[in-house]
Amino acid sequence: MSSLIFMLFFALSFSVSTGSQRGILRVISGKDGEKPDFAVELNATNFDSVLKETPAPYAIVEFFAHWCPACRNYKPQYEKVARLFNGPDASHPGIILMTRVDCALSINSNLCDKFSVKYYPMLLWGPPKKFVGNGWDPKQENSEILAVEKGRTADILLGWINKQLGSSYGFGDGKYENEHLQRNSSDPAQIARGIYDVEEATSTAFGIILDQKMINSGTRASLIKFLQLLVAHHPSKRCRKGSADILVDFDNLCPSEIWSANNEEVDICSKKGALGNYQICGKEVPRGYWMYCRGSKNDTRGFSCGLWVLLHSLTVRVEDGESNLAFRTTCDFVYHFFVCEECRQHFHDMCTSVSSPFKKARDYALWLWSAHNKVNERLMKDEESPGTGDPEFPKVIWPPKQLCPSCYLNPGKTSDENSKIDWNKDEVFKFLVSYYGKELVNLYEDVKELQAGGSTQKTVNEELVASTDAVVVPLGAALAIAVASCAFGALACFWRSQQKNRKPRRSWN
Repeated sequence: MSSLIFMLFFALSFSVSTGSQRGILRVISGKDGEKPDFAVELNATNFDSVLKETPAPYAIVEFFAHWCPACRNYKPQYEKVARLFNGPDASHPGIILMTRVDCALSINSNLCDKFSVKYYPMLLWGPPKKFVGNGWDPKQENSEILAVEKGRTADILLGWINKQLGSSYGFGDGKYENEHLQRNSSDPAQIARGIYDVEEATSTAFGIILDQKMINSGTRASLIKFLQLLVAHHPSKRCRKGSADILVDFDNLCPSEIWSANNEEVDICSKKGALGNYQICGKEVPRGYWMYCRGSKNDTRGFSCGLWVLLHSLTVRVEDGESNLAFRTTCDFVYHFFVCEECRQHFHDMCTSVSSPFKKARDYALWLWSAHNKVNERLMKDEESPGTGDPEFPKVIWPPKQLCPSCYLNPGKTSDENSKIDWNKDEVFKFLVSYYGKELVNLYEDVKELQAGGSTQKTVNEELVASTDAVVVPLGAALAIAVASCAFGALACFWRSQQKNRKPRRSWN
């Protein structure tokens, strides 16, 4: 029986990844007053994985040698450009991943040879995935990888980039702010950018749990169940894999018996313990910025928006047989781990008002949609007097008529009482499934929208598109382990089996 469950788990393709196999799209913090590096340092062990996983449609790779005086002198020039595109304070994040490879290190010798590096510094430009598994030959015709021949100063390099993209970026550009906001609520394709924010929200939530030391004897089981839900149904493949990594090792990382022992050991379940070394969505997340969920002010939207998108995306992915379990898991997670006390209690009240179990995924999805609208109604009133709402994104009843006219039984009707809207719930459910399912991961976006008017080709982030494949549990395996034929139940059963098998082994250590 246990071997069957083991095979089922790995059939879901949740392979355990090491840190070196994941992206590193974050600022490398400087120490002792040093300025941070914005260009990402790559080497032969992470070159392919970082470039494969980045959401940026373009990358620049600088091949250099640390002993080269010209390279040392060029670094400040390159960094000046890199800070426009990389890091939490970037003016234009998510467009170009700027990286560096030190060819003087023996580990990178073959990598640099593969890209025909004959001088330092040498810069190559192209779609990130074109660097993966391939090399570059300067004699090659029609290659999408181009040598940056004229980039010896920051001004010249940025000018070259602007020419390639048809853009007008400048060093005086401010942090990615209001000019990039998506104001057209009638454009359903905007949610495609939400996949990045779902990853950001997942990572942020996990970080808050560790930072605030929120895992204890009363919350531990709730977190385990939510991790099982994420492993089965998170819309991002890298977050499913990261959640699986944590779940498989969780009993060793945060054993339940520590609360019956010395209280000083409780830190083991916080950021100070081994659990703090795990990145639930990979090392590149959090990236430090929001896309679909960016507000016009620093204290609006962002994390709360990303968390709502995550919860909606889960409701449209669960099966009928697991809908009530997913509902209870979500309610418990928000109750135990959402740090806004008023919001947490309001959500808990809505959860406890549900009198009968959900039997259909449709009912669960519509309940969360209704709950979200109730929250928006409450916040409309709360924010009106003090003016604390986002002026560019006022709270509205969702979805608006422009986005889903068929969701309204009387589209032409106007009413001051939002609660009196006559909804066509069948159409609302279809909208939710499309918007938070297919549209959420539809990455056939025109990159020039991200570049504030730049003219570029359309690109597809293959990693995230692949991550949308539904998790399918073989029917025979599901019957064999006597659980519902759904990934959530199978993974829960697998995890319990693994932990039971681990405890005797640990006692021998």
